[in-house]
Amino acid sequence: MSYVESMFSLKGRVAVVTGGAGVLPSVIAAGLARAGASVCLWGRGTGHPIGDAVAAMRKDLAADAEAAGAIRIEGVTVNTGDSRSVEGAIAETERILGVPDLLVNGVGGTLSKSAFVDLDEEKFMEILRLNLIAGLVTPTRAFARYWIARGVQGDVINMTSMTSYKGLSGVWGYNAAKAGVLNLNEGLARELAPKGIRVNAIAPGFFLGYQNRALLIDEATGGLTARGAKIIGKTPFGRFGDKTELCGAVIFLASRAASGFVTGVSIPVDGGYLTDNI
Repeated sequence: MSYVESMFSLKGRVAVVTGGAGVLPSVIAAGLARAGASVCLWGRGTGHPIGDAVAAMRKDLAADAEAAGAIRIEGVTVNTGDSRSVEGAIAETERILGVPDLLVNGVGGTLSKSAFVDLDEEKFMEILRLNLIAGLVTPTRAFARYWIARGVQGDVINMTSMTSYKGLSGVWGYNAAKAGVLNLNEGLARELAPKGIRVNAIAPGFFLGYQNRALLIDEATGGLTARGAKIIGKTPFGRFGDKTELCGAVIFLASRAASGFVTGVSIPVDGGYLTDNI
C-alpha cells in the first residue's frame, strides 16, 4: 500500500450516510465507497426511495474499474427523527455490514422562504426538526450511546452550511437550524473526545440539488435566477460547486490516519463564498 493509500484508505470502515437518497449525501457515500468503506445508505423511503439510490450507486460504481470489486453498498429505511427507528437501523446495519464506526449526517433541507413578518411558525419548527433533530441530534445520540457501550472509537461528520456562518435572506428556519448544527458540532466534539469519538463537519457552499435548483436556476431559460446570480456574484470562483468536490474533505475527516487529531472543525467547501467582502 502506498503512502497516500495508507493515509486515506477507508478499508475496514463501515459508514452510515443518512439522507442517502439526496444528491449531496449520495455523492459523499459513493466517495466513501471508492475510498474502501462499506456503506449503508439510510433514507425514509419516500420521495426518493433508498432502494433506488442503492441500485443507482451500485450501477455507477460497477462501471468504475477502480471502484469495482469488493465494494459493498446497502440500504436501510429509517426515520432519523425517531430514536427507536434509529436504534433499529443501527442493529440492521450491523447485521448486514458489521459494526458501523462512521456516521455522516446528511439529512436536511429547507421548505419555505418568506419575509420574517410572514414567517410560518409550524414550518419553522418543521425545518428545525428536519435539520437539527433528524439531521444531527437523534442519530448522533444513538450512535454515541452505541459506540460508548461497545468501546468503539467512532467518527461523526455533520453537514453545516453557509447559513451556519452568515444568515441568508428569507430562510429563517434553515438559518437557525444550521447555526445550531455548527454549535453542537463543537460542543459534541468536546464532550465525546474522552471516549475517542471525533465530531467534525463540512460546510458545503452552493451546489445544485433537488431542494434548491428551482431557487437558483430558471427552468424556462436554463439561466440563473436573480438569487442564483447574487450567489455567483459573491462566490470568488464564479460558479456553483461540482458535487464531487465534497468527497475529498469528507474522506480526509473520515480517515484517522489523515485527521486523527482533528475534532470540532467545520470545513467550508464553498469556492470562497465566506471570504466575500466589499
